[in-house]
Amino acid sequence: MQADLANLVGSRICHDLISPIGAINNGVELLALTDGGTGAELALIKQSVESAAARIKFFRIAYGAATPVQTVARSEIRAILAALSDTGRISYEWTLDDDQSRQKVRCIFLLLQALETALPLGGAIAVGQSGHRIVLRASGRRIAFEQSLWDGLTMTQAEPCHTAAQVQFALLPGLLAEAGLSPRVSRTDDHVIVQL
Repeated sequence: MQADLANLVGSRICHDLISPIGAINNGVELLALTDGGTGAELALIKQSVESAAARIKFFRIAYGAATPVQTVARSEIRAILAALSDTGRISYEWTLDDDQSRQKVRCIFLLLQALETALPLGGAIAVGQSGHRIVLRASGRRIAFEQSLWDGLTMTQAEPCHTAAQVQFALLPGLLAEAGLSPRVSRTDDHVIVQL
């Protein structure tokens, strides 16, 4: 019950924030049309609004409610990750061919956030398929890997010692189990690989 309530709160927050951000974006576009200019200030505002909108769409999937019958279109996933790649220190690549269940995408998005913590200097994260398994591969110049956090992915009850920046690690064990996904994590000097 409590986890469902948290998911609904996440969905509500994202739903309520996306409308004003969309309105700001529309206002910026109108300013550009009426002014006839595309000054550096306006470009910066537009880029910031697009980044915020992409983050909220990402959060809506990662932290919002999901039922087994809901799906997320491949085009929507790729658009969100492309917008995040344009404005962040990490680039994302999604090569899965089909639309995916929202439960699965929620887990993958939370795993993307987990992998982001392993790339303190930035890098690239690719989501693809190898045989019947989905593979997430993070690469970067430096890998920061907290073994205890990653070991916790296979525990059904999260430990209470997570910080706000680690909330994805607290949520993942239960959500992965609910989606029927079993993660295998490996690492090298410049990669972290998660197979589902």
